[in-house]
Amino acid sequence: MRQFKIVVEKNPDGYVAYPLGLNGIVVGQGDSYEEALADVKSAIQFHIESFGSETLDLEPPVLEAFIAETGVNV
Repeated sequence: MRQFKIVVEKNPDGYVAYPLGLNGIVVGQGDSYEEALADVKSAIQFHIESFGSETLDLEPPVLEAFIAETGVNV
């Protein structure tokens, strides 16, 4: 068993979830927070089964994740 840090975003259309520390693009979605987490868990398992455990070889590993906000002139 391996633990993943998951970012979950709430949008007007529902929830989107994606893991940190995994090579490749993996996304889950759902109408609720729980559905998005379940979907991304399934997507992670499929990704590893499809592309192998080398997708886990990310150095350095993600130790912590933070959400920050900043302004940018556009």
